[in-house]
Amino acid sequence: MCVSRNSAGRLAQLFALLLATATLAGCVTSGGPAKPKGPDPYYVAMYGPKPDEKFPLDAIDISKVDTRYLRQQVAYATHEPPGTIVIDTQNRFLYLVQDGGMAMRYGIGVGKAGLEFEGEARIGRKAEWPRWTPTSSMVAREPERYGPLAGGMEPGVRNPLGPRALYLFQGDRDTLFRIHGTTEAWSIGKAVSSGCIRLFNPDIIDLYNRVPKDSRVVVLQAEAPVNEMLAPMSTPANAGEPLMY
Repeated sequence: MCVSRNSAGRLAQLFALLLATATLAGCVTSGGPAKPKGPDPYYVAMYGPKPDEKFPLDAIDISKVDTRYLRQQVAYATHEPPGTIVIDTQNRFLYLVQDGGMAMRYGIGVGKAGLEFEGEARIGRKAEWPRWTPTSSMVAREPERYGPLAGGMEPGVRNPLGPRALYLFQGDRDTLFRIHGTTEAWSIGKAVSSGCIRLFNPDIIDLYNRVPKDSRVVVLQAEAPVNEMLAPMSTPANAGEPLMY
């Protein structure tokens, strides 16, 4: 079979093009399996359901939560001794000071009452699944909303204090300042119209289990922005006086 010079040239060009395409395809690597979209499974499990609670808790949707507000261990420089709770209201963080220059950091939502308290206190009381009673000012401000609850609200998943509450005292005086859970997970990392210091419900349960009664608490109102280094995380029903949330 005879092939003209022009036809041979075209065939050679076509062959070269096919060879180059195959070579480029062979040079492309996948870089390993694609990472699944969505939150880190580690945090999904951390904020998953808690069916063993007195009032079972559903999982928290953290897909739209800024990851810095999720519970994590960080390097934290402070003169406060281990076991101290430091609340940085401006940056929306609560720190539980640990040994070795570390701290467990929790994201918080800060209410009006949380922005009005500054200084030192102690945990004078701890409560699992506490009752909640709106303050007289809350009832006066929104009588239709809070009037029916003036006598108090029983514990449960709709209770604004959530599954745990830590009550701050100065000496024997109740400051009416609370660290507690929330029914409004979206409020973590934000300033809200009412309340004290709120955490994700799994976080207040974790903090409650770590701190004993009479632990020292320091509330800061004017801290500069922080920039800690993250570290691998550690393994991890009372009624009465008016409460604020």
